[in-house]
Amino acid sequence: MRVQIMTDMEGVSGIIAWDQVSGGKPMYEEGRRLYTEEINAAIRGAAAAGATEIVVVDCHGAGGAWTFNSLVPDLLDPRCEWVAGHTWSHYTDTLEAGCDAVLLVGMHAKAGTADGVLSHTISTVLWRHLWFNGQAVGEVGVNAAACGYYNAPVLLVTGDEAVCRESTELLGEGLTTVAVKKGLSRYAARHIPPERARQMIEDGAKHALSDLSAVPPYRLHAPTTITFEVGSPENLDTFRGRPGVTLDPPYTVRSVGDDWLAAWNQIWHW
Repeated sequence: MRVQIMTDMEGVSGIIAWDQVSGGKPMYEEGRRLYTEEINAAIRGAAAAGATEIVVVDCHGAGGAWTFNSLVPDLLDPRCEWVAGHTWSHYTDTLEAGCDAVLLVGMHAKAGTADGVLSHTISTVLWRHLWFNGQAVGEVGVNAAACGYYNAPVLLVTGDEAVCRESTELLGEGLTTVAVKKGLSRYAARHIPPERARQMIEDGAKHALSDLSAVPPYRLHAPTTITFEVGSPENLDTFRGRPGVTLDPPYTVRSVGDDWLAAWNQIWHW
C-alpha cells in the first residue's frame, strides 16, 4: 500500500501563533518539533495499517529557506521518505505511480472561519476566498483536488475542529478526522496535549487506511472554473495578462481550464 502524507503546521496541537509557524522566529523551532511529531504519529498509523511506502510532503510555506522545509529530519520516523522544498500541490511522483491513499496532517480552516485557528486560504495577504466550480474551499480542497486529479483519495484530515468540520462537508461522512484542538478564536484554542493528540492521530491513520474506498477521490467536473478573491485591489496585477484568466475588479480573479490542473496552473504563483 502506497501512502502520501501531506502536511501543514497551523493545525498542530499547541500551535496558535504566527511566530510558531514562521521561519526564523523564536517560537518556530518549538513549532517544528510539534509538527514533526504529529507527522510521525500518522506514519506509525500508516505502517500499522500495512503501508509499504510512505512519502511525506512538507506543504507549509514558512518563509525564506524554510518554505516547504519545516520538518526536523533527525526526528522523522525512518519508515518514511520525505519531500522538502518542492512547490506545494505540484509534487506528483507518488500520485502518478499509483497512490492508494492520502493523509492530511496539521490542516487549518479556510479564510473567514471564526473558530478556525490561524484560518486563512493560501496566503494572509495575496489570496482570500476560493471556489472550485462554485464550491467554497480552503487548502484541504486544494490538496484534495490535486490528489483527486490523479485518482488518489484523501482518507484522513487532522487539525482543529473547524477544519475537520469543513473537510467532512467537502469530502463526505466516510472521511476520518482527528481534532487535536478546539478554536476559541483565530488566535486561541483549547488543546489536547501533544502526547494524547499524537496517539489519536496514529489511531486515526490506522483506521482511515482500513477502508481505502471510504472516500472517493475529489475530482472536479471539466471544464473547471477556479474563482478567488485577492486581499486588496492592487493584488490583481499579479494575475493580469495570464492566458485563461479574467479579472473582475476590485477583488475577483477567474481561471477557466480544460480540467482542474490546467485551471490551477494558470494562477498558481509558486
